[in-house]
Amino acid sequence: MIDRERLHRDGYVLLRGAIPAEWLADLRAAFDAGVKPSDQWPVPRGWDWRHSLLDLDPTIQAVCRLPDVLAAAGTLIGERFFLAQVEGREPLPGGGQQKLHRDLSADRPGDTVNAIAYFDDYGPGNGATRLVPGSHRPAPEAPPFDFEDESAAVQLEGSAGDILVFDADLVHAGTRNPTGARRRSILIGYFAEPRYA
Repeated sequence: MIDRERLHRDGYVLLRGAIPAEWLADLRAAFDAGVKPSDQWPVPRGWDWRHSLLDLDPTIQAVCRLPDVLAAAGTLIGERFFLAQVEGREPLPGGGQQKLHRDLSADRPGDTVNAIAYFDDYGPGNGATRLVPGSHRPAPEAPPFDFEDESAAVQLEGSAGDILVFDADLVHAGTRNPTGARRRSILIGYFAEPRYA
């Protein structure tokens, strides 16, 4: 059951164990089979990330449509929405560090929601996502967010099968993978229906 009030307040929810454990081996295999170097993508990809083209895999599609994920995305978007994109991402050893940022809504606050589904255990040792709870809807009188200030950032930690669902305006970032341990995941985008065109 999604705590709607908390989801709107914090801007994210971490769905623990959302992916059935028996799916994980197939999801990892689909990720590894879909890996393509940066120059084989229509848009160049970061040098310190491994990217996987896996959107047509049926188990990947099933993850994108898990009821709890759709419920969380729908709660944040607040109107009809659609699955816009999905791609595999994994920080390479020593790579993955991002500056805190927002992905940004397109037409109105809340019209874009992201989800990260983790296929491996994740934490500080392999570049887990960090985020700033509640940063998606700053008060009108609040000063501009200082993206250099990491003091309010929380680094996530959990197990393969967890899914993070968050408002695209939530301040977040990838973290450097210091150990080189695998951290395969998919990044999913959900958009409000008016963005379909």
